[in-house]
This record gives sequence, C-alpha cells and structure tokens, in this order.
Amino acid sequence: MIDVIVVGGGPTGLMLASELRLHDVRVVVLERLTEPTSQSRGRGLHVRSVEMMDQRGLLDGFLAVSGKFSVGGFFGGIHKPWPETMDTAHPYGLTTPQPVTEQLLNEHALELGTDIRRGREVVGLSQDEDGVTVELADGTRLRSRYLVGCDGGRSTVRKLLGVGFPGEPSKVVTLLGELSLTEDPATIEAVVAEVRRTQLRFGVIPQGDGVYRVVVPAADVVEDRGTAPTLEEFRRQLTGVAGTDFGAHSPRWLSRFGDATRQAERYRVGRAFLAGDAAHIHPPTGGQGLNLGIQDAYNLGWKLAAEIRGWAPADLLDSYHAERHPVGARVLANTRAQMTLLGTEAGPTALRELLSTLMDFEEVNRYMTEMVTAVGVRYDLGEGHELLGRRLRDVRLKQGRLYELMRGGRGLLLDRTGGRLAVTGWADRVDHVVDAGEEVDVPAVLLRPDGYVAWVGDDRQSLLDALARWFGAAA
Repeated sequence: MIDVIVVGGGPTGLMLASELRLHDVRVVVLERLTEPTSQSRGRGLHVRSVEMMDQRGLLDGFLAVSGKFSVGGFFGGIHKPWPETMDTAHPYGLTTPQPVTEQLLNEHALELGTDIRRGREVVGLSQDEDGVTVELADGTRLRSRYLVGCDGGRSTVRKLLGVGFPGEPSKVVTLLGELSLTEDPATIEAVVAEVRRTQLRFGVIPQGDGVYRVVVPAADVVEDRGTAPTLEEFRRQLTGVAGTDFGAHSPRWLSRFGDATRQAERYRVGRAFLAGDAAHIHPPTGGQGLNLGIQDAYNLGWKLAAEIRGWAPADLLDSYHAERHPVGARVLANTRAQMTLLGTEAGPTALRELLSTLMDFEEVNRYMTEMVTAVGVRYDLGEGHELLGRRLRDVRLKQGRLYELMRGGRGLLLDRTGGRLAVTGWADRVDHVVDAGEEVDVPAVLLRPDGYVAWVGDDRQSLLDALARWFGAAA
C-alpha cells in the first residue's frame, strides 16, 4: 500500500511530497497535466518561504536563478523601504517565476525518491478506517493510507470530499500574460507610470528580449475563467486602459484571474487533507498564494510522517487544521483589504494615502511586512514565552548555522544550560545541540521540524511534557 497519495504536482504538492520523503514515507504524486505548466502566476518567494528553503538546503539553487527584492509594506500598492527592525537573517524575497520554482521543487522531490506520475487525473475517491481508494480517469484504482488534495482552487478532491468552500465570488477580473511588445521601452515606462497614478491593477514588467509580463483589468466578470483570453481581447483592454496596445503580439501565454475569496470549511476529512489553493483562494495582492500553499505543506508534512512512522501524539494531525486554517483566514482578510485599497474611487484613494502615511512609522511598516511575508505567523500553543509558537530566525552557533542543522526535518533542542537537559527517549526524532551560541538569549528552546518554537525554558519536567506533546511517547 502507498503511504500517501498527493493529488496535484504544483509547488504545494511537491513541497509536501519532499517533506514526507525526508521521513522515508512512500509517496505517489498524481498530476493531471502531462507536462509542467509554462504559466507564471506566482512570481516569487517571501521571507518565510526563503527561510524554509534554507532549512531544507534548497536556497542556493533558488538564489542561482532568482533576483532579490527588499521592499517593505508592498500592501495595497503601497511600497516602503525595508523595515530595519525585522527579525530575520534573510531580509529579502526572491523573484522566481513559478515554473522555475516547480522545476527546483520537482528535482528535490525526485532526488528524495518521490514517485511522480503525470497525466493522471483523479475522478473518484472513497475512504474507510484503514485507508483511501482513488479512481483515475483511465479506470485505474490506487490505495493509500492517507491522501492530500493539492489540486488547486477548482479542487476535485475537495468536491469529492464534500467540503464546503464558502466565501465571495469574483467582483473583478484581471488579464495576465507574457507577450512581446514593439513599442519603445521608454514610452512603455512613461505610459505605465501615468496609468498607475490611478489604476494600480495595471502593470507592464520587462522580462527581456522584448517580452513583457502584462497585467490589465478586464472589461467584464466572466463565469469561466479557465478559458484564456484571446490576443485581440488583450490588445483591446490595453487600449481601453492605457490608450495603446504597445504593439502587443506573439503571446507566450495568456490567462485571466478573479478576486474570488473562499476558504474550505475543513482542512481534514478522516484520512484526507486539503492544502494550498484547494483549501483557500484569494486575490493575488501581495503575492501570498504560492507561499501560503507551500507553508501549508511544511506544516502538514512532518505531522503526517509522524503518524505513518507510528510516533505521532493522538491530536497531532488535527493540529494541522487548528494552526493553518486561522493563517489562511488572515491572508484572505488582508487580500480583501488590499483589493479595497486598489480601487480608483475617492474613498479607496484617500484610505491608501492615510495608510501610506501610517506606514512611514517603522513599527507599522514592520507589522505590515511581517504579515505579508508570513514572518509574523504565530501558532496558538498556549501561554508562555513570547517565542512560543513563532518561527526562530537563522542564528549563528559554534558549530555552524541553525538552519544548516534542520536539513533532515527533525526536531531540535538548542541547549545553553551546559547539557543539563536531554532528549533521551526521543533521539530518533529530535536532535540535541549543546551549543546554542550567543544569539540565542534563552536557556534552551525546542524547535519542531517546521522550525516553530514548541518550548522555551530550563525546567526538565516541562521539557519532557513538551517532547511528549509534539513528538509522542519516549522510545
């Protein structure tokens, strides 16, 4: 029997598969498309995702093919300097096209031994107390212990599970594509600057060799956004908004997206789970969608692996919904707010000017930036130290960097007590580093495999309680 079937081979599914393979879980990824998509809707990684890639040894690969950006705020079309007081050793995002992100994650998953099967469309599923059975379009049936739907906003898995997807339908639609423009670059830049004085949903970004990434408001809200716009429709909208079509021709790809905002009522149904766009959709403001999905996978992967390996505490799998559903809800809320700020009417314009003034304060700028980049995420792990439930930034240790010690996806106890603490009984799941370095200003800290702080202190009994809560019974 397969341990886990992952439906969907995009960034979320590939990240999840890799996290599972770190623990020798047998994973099969079923992807409907026969070839990777060339469309680049997601344009990069925010700070928390950059940290995750470093924690798994993937960052150098991303840096080799990506540009860095350091802009604070970037909320509702408001750009501010990077906040100087942001608590991270990686104060930047990466401009990585989605196909490149998928390629790097695909290579990582394959290196770890993931079984990726393309051209496999799931059309049915059922589950019982022992596992999940999926039916493919060609009549094949597969059986697994667990299943995770990472198959996008129109998720087949979510529909087959009967999970509600409440929210709001699209009120506006935007055209997006990559195509060649014959207009002089200086003229393009001048026109874009003028249009964006009032229309922040418009953009023309050079990609090199005369190719541009173009974003322009659509004329109507169409029901079927799966149908790509024609080149003529694209040129017509450019002319209507900018007064010129810039000589647009030879599109690489064209698409359209709406501002629908919906969230799955449940992220878990028995032995089946939802992650990424299958669990939540929202406007792309702030570039949070792809990041939110791979961070779902990062949270779920080690927990599902723990269950399969037999050491998970009784409620560990339920903590996936408990932790990630509120995070998703907050992203939906901030993208709703940003869409309001992007409006062209007097009210949104005045509100944007007010918020821009507030973001000149360092504390406000940092708060907004940490919200969009997910650095500010804090899971509710109960009362305790201010670090509890937060991710720990990369710190220098006597024997290297913290993130270099997290490559295996295991728990980690950073111990500055001189070795008075121990993880005896959990050594197969938790590493013990009796060398925390000067940057760690607490006696000891216990990190989960996803880098979030599960315990802080120096009391042996409370450490044992935390180990049992997150890593199960001692061996």
